[in-house]
Amino acid sequence: MKAHTEYFTFRTEKHRQYINITGKVEASLGKSGIQEGMVLVSAMHITAGVWVNDAEDGLLADIDDWLEKLAPYKKDYRHHRTGEDNGDSHLKSLLVHHQVIVPITAGKLDLGPWQQIYYAEFDGQRPKRLIVKVMGE
Repeated sequence: MKAHTEYFTFRTEKHRQYINITGKVEASLGKSGIQEGMVLVSAMHITAGVWVNDAEDGLLADIDDWLEKLAPYKKDYRHHRTGEDNGDSHLKSLLVHHQVIVPITAGKLDLGPWQQIYYAEFDGQRPKRLIVKVMGE
């Protein structure tokens, strides 16, 4: 089995931002030369996430509204007693999870017709890393 690893750093312009990273993952796969296997895409921070879904602006706005409803920003999270103010960002990350695994078939990401890979930033405007690990033959 072969493996290829790349790291990407994001510094978002907004506190919450969603970035389509499908092209970056496809480029990593291309560099790897792997034809059959899997790619792991994982946010390396506890206030960020990765998901697979449709690349449609209305849906992204709906997801953002839904996350804010389930984990709203508020001042009284117990986590804030540590001096932090990002309790909601941690909860939002838990809701979308921090990583995905995508199959590779015939040297291509084996995604459904509308599926794209997104990096989700919930506590941005500072550098955050993401790992892409391509594994297979």
